[in-house]
Order: sequence, then structure tokens, then C-alpha cells
Amino acid sequence: MTNNIISLNELVNQFSRLPGIGKKTAQRLAFWILEQPPKQAKAFADALITAREKIHFCKVCQSLTDLDICPICSNDNRDKSVICVVEDPKDILAFERTREFSGVYHVLHGVISPLDNISPDDLKIKELMARLASGEVKEIIMATNPTVEGEATASYISRLIKPMGVKVSRLAYGVPVGADLQYADEYTLARALEGRNEI
Repeated sequence: MTNNIISLNELVNQFSRLPGIGKKTAQRLAFWILEQPPKQAKAFADALITAREKIHFCKVCQSLTDLDICPICSNDNRDKSVICVVEDPKDILAFERTREFSGVYHVLHGVISPLDNISPDDLKIKELMARLASGEVKEIIMATNPTVEGEATASYISRLIKPMGVKVSRLAYGVPVGADLQYADEYTLARALEGRNEI
């Protein structure tokens, strides 16, 4: 049906590039866009462009923000002496839903994975080490996913940090091995935070 409409085919192709979106879902989304009033379709397109242009990494924690420093890092009520290190900005949302963590975060943007050609230099580890230079940080909570790569990354970072006299802990295994933190429920994450162990 879309074979002869080049612009519709391109829209379907763009939607199908999204994670978890197959060809049929991409077609449904494309037709949904075409059914919207022009003003609404333009607002959708503008939101995509604006988000891509304005959102960047926080200068402190490397999470996503449209400000120089994200609201968590700039919040004076947060405990800056405890940093929770996560793989991905989405993991911060999962922890914030628990309302149990009052510290701050650091986003690595991945994990060490030699098979995928991701080395420590490809992650935001240098930025984390720079944050420790102030001497204000007392504890680092390694909250990488409980996968082989997540464990290897946590071990690597803990070896860098321990000589600095900063406590390094790991989330307790209330989170199932092989699971992504962004899909864990609030109760599981809260228990994992409470039961974290020093590594």
C-alpha cells in the first residue's frame, strides 16, 4: 500500500529504526501521524528537533539535561557525598521512583565490553574520577546492571577508586541477574539500595 508513496515509505522506515518497533508498528505510527491535524504533526516534529538540539550531558553527572547542570546536581538538598554510578540516564529515573536515594548520580553511558569494542576510555570514567578530586565524596555506589559487563565495569572502577580512600559499595542482589534496572520495580530497587555491600 505504501510502495508508491515515497515520503510515507521514508516515514515508515524512520519509525522502524526505533528500538522494539517492527515494520507493522512503524506503519501504524506513520498512518497515525498522517491522521493528525497539521498543527499537531508539526508540534510532534518540533518536539523531536528541539529535544535533539537542546538536550546534552550535565557538566557534573553526565546525565541528560537542557540546562548546564541538571536539577539533581543543582539541588542543595541532595547529599553530594554519595554518588550512585549507573550505566544509562534511564536508570536514574528508576532510582528516583523509589524515593529512597537522596544522593547524586554519575552516568557512565555504557559498560566495558571488549566484544563490542567499548573500552574504559569510551565511558565517562574520567569525569567520575574528576568529581572525587574535591574530597567531598565519601561513598560510590556501583549500580551497573548485574551482567558480566556490568560486573566487570564495577570491579574496574572500584579498583581505581579504593586507593583514594572512598568507600565503594555494590547494589545488593535484589535485582535479578541479567535484568535491566530501568525495568525493575520500586520495591526491588529500594531493597537493593538498602542491602548494598562494600566491594
